[in-house]
Amino acid sequence: MVDMSSHYVRSQMLAQEAPPSNTTGLGAWLRQNLFATPKDAVLTILALLVLAWLIPDAVNWLFIKAVWSGADRTVCATTEQVGGIQPAGWSGACWAFVQSRFSMFIFGRYPLEERWRPILVGVMLVALLVPMLIPKVPRKGLNAALLFVIFPIVAFYLLLGGVFGLSHVETANWGGLMVTLILSFVGIAVSLPAGILLALGRRSKMPVIKTLCIIFIEVIRGVPLITVLFMASVMLPLFLPAGVNFDKFLRALVGVSIFAAAYMAEVIRGGLQAIPKGQYEGADSLGLGYWQKIRLIILPQAIKLVIPGIVNTFIGMFKDTSLVMIIGMFDLLGIINQSFSDASWATPVTPVTGLIFAGFMYWLFCFGMSRYSAFMERHLDTGHKR
Repeated sequence: MVDMSSHYVRSQMLAQEAPPSNTTGLGAWLRQNLFATPKDAVLTILALLVLAWLIPDAVNWLFIKAVWSGADRTVCATTEQVGGIQPAGWSGACWAFVQSRFSMFIFGRYPLEERWRPILVGVMLVALLVPMLIPKVPRKGLNAALLFVIFPIVAFYLLLGGVFGLSHVETANWGGLMVTLILSFVGIAVSLPAGILLALGRRSKMPVIKTLCIIFIEVIRGVPLITVLFMASVMLPLFLPAGVNFDKFLRALVGVSIFAAAYMAEVIRGGLQAIPKGQYEGADSLGLGYWQKIRLIILPQAIKLVIPGIVNTFIGMFKDTSLVMIIGMFDLLGIINQSFSDASWATPVTPVTGLIFAGFMYWLFCFGMSRYSAFMERHLDTGHKR
């Protein structure tokens, strides 16, 4: 009998062939993303025409005609003069104004000789935050303890002073980007765990706890942040005993934190409701207690599902910190608006330049949070990987 298997079974694999030329490269990307259909092609062409119309003037105003250095408004007032008397036209962006006021935009009225303290706090924050955000860096527990427990205490005494020979700096002198970052960091650090507890409380089977959590969440979410800040800044002292008072900045921190916590609770609750009932039953079958079940089984899955919602809440809170200007605190946007009243820089282009700078700074931080959110989604998306 003749063995015919050798005629049909391949003993060597074929060499891998290159993909079709029309599926790779710049041309393929353009066809797939910009010119896939006639409608996409029309929209792409219209968008390119709009950009071609807007970008040259924007680049010309922002960079080419812009003034980059100078001591006062005279450098930004005009591009040239006719006969040395009549101005011929306004200049481009007045980046000299931003350069002159840059330190104030970052630190507010914090004393110049003491600004090494917020700089040191910023370096400590970066040194602790970066390892926390990189998944492969070990000892996350120690890192979290240093970042969320030790660091706030050290930063508080460094910034406020009054101890260890440091001069006292009142919070009324704090301002600029420093205040924005402090409000955001505290709000994020407080709102996430508080939101988790509120979400668990709202789903609790104990009527008292459930009712209290529902009332807190619905009341806070039912009013704007400005109302919460006014309550914390103006009305709270009226309910305190005589002689008892809290710093205005601390009241703003509390107001922003509880407002963000109410919204965070609903985001977390959405993740908890998305977990299949079988996960709860499986945890119960293993004999796990309530907190073990939540900590080890339910909460990790729920948080992974709602990462976009969590980061969206953080981004909204970061931008909403500008509302503290209403209660007399000057964050980044507030200190820039206050600088517009300086007569030495009073030109038509100064406010626009300052607001563009503020918008760019807000976009920089918000875009960074958005990109990190996308990175974490890809890193944790293990459910459909092969």
